[in-house]
Amino acid sequence: MGLHWSDWPTPVLETLRRGVVIPAHPLALTADRRLDERRQRALARYYIDAGAGGLAVGVHTTQFAIREVGLFEPVLRLAVETARSWTDRPLVLIAGAAGRTKQAVREAQLARGLGYHAVLLSLAAMKGASEDELVEHCQAVAREMPLVGFYLQPAVGGVVLRHSFWRRFASIDNVVAIKVAPFNRYRTLDVVRGLVEAGAEERVTLYTGNDDHIVLDLLMPFRVAGKTVRIKGGLLGHWSVWTKKAVELLDRIHASVAAGRIEAELLELEAEVTESNAAFFDAANDFHGVIAGCHEVLRRQGLLEGIWCLDPKEGLSPGQAEEIDRVYRLYPHLNDDLFVRENLSRWLS
Repeated sequence: MGLHWSDWPTPVLETLRRGVVIPAHPLALTADRRLDERRQRALARYYIDAGAGGLAVGVHTTQFAIREVGLFEPVLRLAVETARSWTDRPLVLIAGAAGRTKQAVREAQLARGLGYHAVLLSLAAMKGASEDELVEHCQAVAREMPLVGFYLQPAVGGVVLRHSFWRRFASIDNVVAIKVAPFNRYRTLDVVRGLVEAGAEERVTLYTGNDDHIVLDLLMPFRVAGKTVRIKGGLLGHWSVWTKKAVELLDRIHASVAAGRIEAELLELEAEVTESNAAFFDAANDFHGVIAGCHEVLRRQGLLEGIWCLDPKEGLSPGQAEEIDRVYRLYPHLNDDLFVRENLSRWLS
């Protein structure tokens, strides 16, 4: 029998709906590209102690190729075990699910058995499918686990999805959230429009994955068809680094929204955060170094030993390290290096 979001512990559901920082968990590898369990565990401990409200594991930042090398289950299992042993605080545990329907259902079943609360459903493998086929695919996975929709930007393999798809997707009763990550304002509005047309804005919580628009996504209201909808939190690869500062930023944004007053300083942070993301994600080279860039920041902090990816061809692009140097120099208030230094030995123990 599948898991429904109404079966969740109340604190977990409240955490998701409040809007929290959910880092997309990277993959820690040794120099010979094997799982580094010690550092994989340390990353989860770092995110938890930084104040993250959840973890997303087996997603793009974890590298979809973990499925091809037998690491999908070990990595998911390690994250759950670490979370349970490290804190009693309610965390939203989200597993990535990918592939065609048979594979995605199987991955959802595995995630349910390990104790995850929901799956972030990638539709990249469904390119060429009709809207009806996409909806049927989502319904099949939703029978197993609550769904977090995922509008992945086409530049890294996503599928363009019309507002009519999002209306039908949001109408699925076991959908709890949508990660809006097309890196495109028109397509972001398509998600909001679909959600409102489905009348699901109270049940389905929006999370930003638009790494080029994080601060404004979280600050601005979306007024569609007479209803105001807000993006409440972020499920971001960008927040896999400098996570403590991301938590502080989201807290400030929530306080500002609650007070009905937007600080000018928060608006100024939009460009600074986006520039930092451009360096980490390698926007100048069409995101070729996106995963390696996040690894490089974690390596500099000592959380990772190196920037190795499963694909030996994945690494920093020419000039990317210098861009990371630049944002470190220009925006020291955005990094959490001191926090990491103070706790690193404990996380690695």
